Amino acid sequence: MPAFGALERGVQVTVYLDASATTPVDRRVVDLVILHMLEEYGNAGSRTHDMGLAAQRAVASARRQVAKVVDCQHDEVIFTSGATEANNIAILGLAAEGERSARRHIIATAIEHKAVLEPLDRLAAQGFEVDLVQPDDSGRVDPAAVIERLRPDTLLVSVMAANNETGIIQPIDEVCAGLANHPAYLHVDAAQAFGKVIGPLRRDRIDLMAISGHKIFAPKGVGALIARKRGFRRPPLTPLTVGGGQERGLRPGTLPVPLIAGLGLAAELAIRENDERQRACMAYRTDVLNGLAPLNPIVHGDQAHAMPHVLNVALPGLDSEAVMVAWRDVLAVSNGSACTSASYEPSHVLVAMGLPGAQIRGALRLSWSHVTEAVNWPEAVSRVRDLLG
Repeated sequence: MPAFGALERGVQVTVYLDASATTPVDRRVVDLVILHMLEEYGNAGSRTHDMGLAAQRAVASARRQVAKVVDCQHDEVIFTSGATEANNIAILGLAAEGERSARRHIIATAIEHKAVLEPLDRLAAQGFEVDLVQPDDSGRVDPAAVIERLRPDTLLVSVMAANNETGIIQPIDEVCAGLANHPAYLHVDAAQAFGKVIGPLRRDRIDLMAISGHKIFAPKGVGALIARKRGFRRPPLTPLTVGGGQERGLRPGTLPVPLIAGLGLAAELAIRENDERQRACMAYRTDVLNGLAPLNPIVHGDQAHAMPHVLNVALPGLDSEAVMVAWRDVLAVSNGSACTSASYEPSHVLVAMGLPGAQIRGALRLSWSHVTEAVNWPEAVSRVRDLLG
């Protein structure tokens, strides 16, 4: 069986460099998920027998494990199907509060994931005013540009923790500080950063945070919304679905205990092994840059603020689609977000950064993990050079 980060294609091994799209499930997590599928399979809503109580305990344990990563209370963790659902609950769930309080102004960034931008579009269609802050070519937004847009009627500020295409970490600490004396709710899409970027996500000024399991070696189909209380008040969210009352009424439905348990363990491993994983990813980054060096790559974004496992580059004179075809049985990479890559539209992130059209058309995202195997870079470079003639 191929190692993590590799796919067998006949005798050729394809190295998986698309970890920002999804990660393999950690073997330890797999074992726990299977245990809860085959042996401890009770419904966490069943309170009349031991199997139901065991399921409840598994969910409670996972809630504590997730809460520890971001230093919140365990009852502030709401399990969802992933970050997309969590983002939708956080953003659309505030609409009724905005209408009630006549606060219909929202500040966000132009580089948010579509799971944030599309709910914002829906609120804009309902009469909310959405103010998008542009980044500069560093890939970061200026926190001052966010704070200076605050108004008395600002309901929500939404700034992602780290960009999914460039890997550039956004100034969450500074945004939190700037919001210290303003009542606006702060929402952070932390799908790419949870379990990797630790300190900024522990700021108690973050009211709402979306996380995803399959970015941290947990299964697909599970994530969470962190809904922090201010004092004793929870964010005034209106549920998008109803029926059953689970997860404090914000996400009703039978809890997927095996997936939740897997997310909990993956979160615990992410925080416990964070230093080791970061070091491995930094070392791998050096190998990637050295391997690509003969092709004179143009690196996008300020690398002083880049996560160690993501690199967005353009190879001069080459279109990204052609490179991906040439690398098909050598490297598995992407040219943008996995959620929108089928559209073949220019990256809204790179467009917002003001990059030249040729760089945008040539942009490739390479992303790895602490378990990704080594790449045969001479072979990869040779294939690209063949494209150049």
